[in-house]
Amino acid sequence: MGARDYFGSLFLKELLKGMMVTGRHFFSRKLTQMFPEERTPQSPRFRGLHALRRYPNGEERCIACKLCEAICPAMAITIESGEREDGSRRTTRYDIDFTKCIYCGFCEEACPVDAIVETRIFEYHGEQRGDLYYTKQMLLAIGDRYREQIDADKAADAKYR
Repeated sequence: MGARDYFGSLFLKELLKGMMVTGRHFFSRKLTQMFPEERTPQSPRFRGLHALRRYPNGEERCIACKLCEAICPAMAITIESGEREDGSRRTTRYDIDFTKCIYCGFCEEACPVDAIVETRIFEYHGEQRGDLYYTKQMLLAIGDRYREQIDADKAADAKYR
């Protein structure tokens, strides 16, 4: 240990440097948000609760290609498909387990018809494990309820894709 290190530790140089940083921020203006009353602005690209979208005529968009299920790193998506009378393939089961989901956005990127999207909804919870297991009907209901916001976010993001 050199003489410089010895005197630095003797006079608590590191502690004084840390206290200077604390003192500098202690008297500065605080940027606290009062959350329920004041909301911070969100990006249109925020990744929150998932939703399944419909076409304007009311038909669901998902064509059961299973790309989102294949690309999901957490294996949180489960899809089963069936054939309709007209020969088109659609999902009979589309489930997302939000206890597994890591909100990476890969499912949204992989979807060729923009059926699955991540909304800006972040205020949801489950008191039991099963409460965070969303079925196809629940995801379609979210997509129907927040359709205007989802469409506006897609339009704002379109110039970057």
